[in-house]
Order: sequence, then C-alpha cells, then structure tokens
Amino acid sequence: MSQQGGPPPGVVAEGSRRGGYVDPNWPFPGGPNDAPVIIYGYTPSFALALLADIIFLVFLIAHIWQVLRHRSWYFVTFPIGLLFEIIGYIARSLSAKQNPYNLIYFILQYFFIVTAAVFLAAGIYAILSALIHRLGREHSLLPPKVVLYFFITSDVIATITQIAGAALIGVKQKRREDPTTANNILLGGLAYQVFSIGLFIILSGVFIARAWKKIRASGLTAFICAFSAATLLVYLRTCFRLAETAEGLGGKLSTVEVYFGVLEFAPVVLAVLLLTIWHPGRCVGSSISGREEVEKTVSV
Repeated sequence: MSQQGGPPPGVVAEGSRRGGYVDPNWPFPGGPNDAPVIIYGYTPSFALALLADIIFLVFLIAHIWQVLRHRSWYFVTFPIGLLFEIIGYIARSLSAKQNPYNLIYFILQYFFIVTAAVFLAAGIYAILSALIHRLGREHSLLPPKVVLYFFITSDVIATITQIAGAALIGVKQKRREDPTTANNILLGGLAYQVFSIGLFIILSGVFIARAWKKIRASGLTAFICAFSAATLLVYLRTCFRLAETAEGLGGKLSTVEVYFGVLEFAPVVLAVLLLTIWHPGRCVGSSISGREEVEKTVSV
C-alpha cells in the first residue's frame, strides 16, 4: 500500500499546477477519460486490490452456500454486497495497473465499494428484524418491518448522495474546477449515514438489553456478540469515510492508502468473517416472518 500521498520532491510544481497528486513514475496519459491528477491522492496498491478480490471471492462462495443451505433468503443482500466489493476492487486494480488517472476506473471502484457497504448493512438490518421476530416484539422499540424499511431506505438515500458527490468530484477534477461543492454533497451523504447507523446501534443495544435473558436461554450469546461487533465495524468504516471527506481533497486520510486499508478494507473483512462463522441462517433461523419456533435452541 502507498505509505504517503502527494508528489515527492521534484514534482511539487507540476502537481500544484494541476491541483492535486501526480505520480512522477506514471506519465500523465492525457486520454479523454483521464483527470489531470490522480483523484485517489496516491497511486492505488495493486497488491491490496488483488488481496481484497481473493478474500471477498472466498467469502462470496461461503455466503452463497450458507444462504442456500439454510434457506435464509432475508440475508441474500450480504452475498450481493460481496459481489459488489469484488467488482469495486477489480476496478481499483485496473487503476493500479493500467491507469490511475482514469476517471471511469475511479468512479466504478467508488460506486461498487460504497454500494457494497449498503447491501452488507441491509443484511445486518435484516438480522435485527429476524431477532425481533425470534425473541419477541415486546423487546424492541420499533416493529421489525419498520426497522428493516427505515434503515435500508436511509442507506439508499445516503449512498445515492455519496455517489453523486463522488462523480461530481471526478468531473470537477477533470475540468480543473473547484470540487468543494461536490465534496460537500459527498460529506452530507456520509454524515446522514453515520447518523442512521448510529441510530440503529442504539436501537439494537436497547433490544439486546431487554431481551438478554431470552438470548442466553436460546444459546444466542456468541451470535449476538458477533452481530454487535460486525455492526460496530461497519460503523467504524462509515465514520472513517466521513472523517476522510471532512478533511477535503488532499487531506491526510485521503492521501495515505494505509488508512484506506486499515479503516475501510479491514473492518469490512472482519465484519464479513464474523457473520460467516456465525451465520444468521444457522444461528437465528431461516425465516424473518416470525413463523420460526421461538423456543428453538441453536448451537453456536
């Protein structure tokens, strides 16, 4: 991974003239789809992108198998999210290997990696809805359907805003115009997503506290710990994106790829790993409709 961003000594003037980072080892191609600077703030690591694709492919196979085996269709958004992660990191690998200035590669990787998180989060929202059905509506502040629809809708709105902002940043950079307004649009979408997931964490916490006796009696303690950790990891990833955008283009978080690896890639990998080991189809049940037997005991 790139350890530092910004042009090294000897190319500062050129980078400043273009308004961003240029790679001294990668001459500007000057193609019709090329921005005058590398919008990432660094040249992406091919090794990181390749590693991500391999890991997410393994997880995708595991989750498809488990969804089919346990017939947990409510969790099908999770493998869809993993597929989007794979496509996003393929686009990122093309940036790393073929052309880091290419605007299309940048927008594709941003679209699919950001949208992947929405599908993964939808799976997490569905888990809480299934838990409410399983353990009892009386423990939840909101009905399970409201939980599912409200938070998925919130994520969709936030993501559309983020993608629009990211695309506008790319266009502005290509035209060598001020991207501040576009960055603020992106920031607004991320801020709303942080608020929405934070609200979900509070709602989940209240439910878990109220239903704790039933959770222990049902043998769901380990699963609840995995579910809670996965939720917090997804939240950490979203907070990182917000802080990165709040710094603006050229900030430290957006120009040092190590931060991307540690605070975007790693939290998602760990969240997916937890819900691969403690899969909700096996631990909670195959239904989100409440028709599962509430007294069912599972081994986790």
